[in-house]
Amino acid sequence: MTPNKIAVTGGLGSGKSEFCGILREMGYPVFSCDEINRELWKDPSYLSELAGLFPDCLTDGLPDKTKLSRKVFSDERARARLNALSQPRIMQELIGRMNRFPTTVFAEVPLLFEGGYEKLFDAVIALRRDKETRISAVSKRDGLTRTDALARIQRQFDPDKLEEKQCLIVENDGDRAALKQKAELILQAIRSE
Repeated sequence: MTPNKIAVTGGLGSGKSEFCGILREMGYPVFSCDEINRELWKDPSYLSELAGLFPDCLTDGLPDKTKLSRKVFSDERARARLNALSQPRIMQELIGRMNRFPTTVFAEVPLLFEGGYEKLFDAVIALRRDKETRISAVSKRDGLTRTDALARIQRQFDPDKLEEKQCLIVENDGDRAALKQKAELILQAIRSE
């Protein structure tokens, strides 16, 4: 039987979004926790809770993403508070959207292992890429220094421990064409389970 809900995960700069873009091109429905998080930022009640939790991260009375990001990546307790507020809401909305599909559906879930959410999915695909390539990708994409990019990467699940998880590992070590080929192989493996 083909799994219905499949999570795509991996650390910052591992190529999750690229991989999910390939899945969309193949015709699969793909959801994103980051997109749901952006929707949360338009919810006045959520913003009010954020403002209450992080009063030092406000600009003109509203939570400031830049200030909040700086705080949560430098303060472990602040990051835990933010995740405790946002992650359950994101996951509830994500699973609700995925459940509307009778066919195989994918979701890009950055903090899957960190939150223990892997049990919500029928299968997990984890992307892995060498650290230097990740640092370069994150620095370029987010305008971060190498030090800041590395600090963020080091706060995530260690990709060297993926073998301990029940997941399909994709080594993202080539160009987009190579990644597409790997996506096709992974889909074949999933269909044959």
